[in-house]
Amino acid sequence: MFKANDLFTFPESLPFAGVFTSELAPWEWVSRIRIALDGAELGAYQGEIPAGFQIEGAVYIHPSVQLPAFGSIQGPAYIAEGCELRPGVFIRGNVIAGAGCVLGNSCEFKNCLLLDKVQVPHFSYVGDSVLGNGAHLGAGVICSNLRLDQTEVPVQLPDGSRTTSGLRKLGALVGDAAEVGCNAVLNPGSILGRRALVMPSMAFRGTLGANTIAFTKDPIQTAPRMD
Repeated sequence: MFKANDLFTFPESLPFAGVFTSELAPWEWVSRIRIALDGAELGAYQGEIPAGFQIEGAVYIHPSVQLPAFGSIQGPAYIAEGCELRPGVFIRGNVIAGAGCVLGNSCEFKNCLLLDKVQVPHFSYVGDSVLGNGAHLGAGVICSNLRLDQTEVPVQLPDGSRTTSGLRKLGALVGDAAEVGCNAVLNPGSILGRRALVMPSMAFRGTLGANTIAFTKDPIQTAPRMD
């Protein structure tokens, strides 16, 4: 069985290990984001808010996090220690960010789980997705979360078979230390294994194994990652 711990190691920085259990399928973590936040100690933000920044709803923002001059957070949301929020960030509800994450300028986050030290620094969309520890999205990466026909998103397992996710909206499942090059699009239900790499400007779909590079546009080819 393909399990979440094939892609992710849940970090100690987040108090939700009982919700995001390792034996679940990785896409099942997406539907548990709201469950985790419903059980968290959230409330109205009590710190100083810059004039150009807006916070609505219940949130937890660690005291070490500095709010940028402008941007928006719609709760519920949980932002852990040492996160960097850059100008123009839009956190659109049901977002959990682990320690040391970068939520970048002009990036939108919606119903997503970012584990420790995730970097999404510039002009990206991350919706209905899980990004593993140390995962990095280059500038302009899009985690597409809705099929054009708006039907349930299937997922491809590592053995090449396909199964149902049970989700109409499912973005990307990006394993620990995986990387995605600038302006790439991860189609709904894409899965990247640990330390996998998608080259820039690709439209990727399916599942990419651990320590593997995906390159070229049509057809997609793969090779072992050697670094």
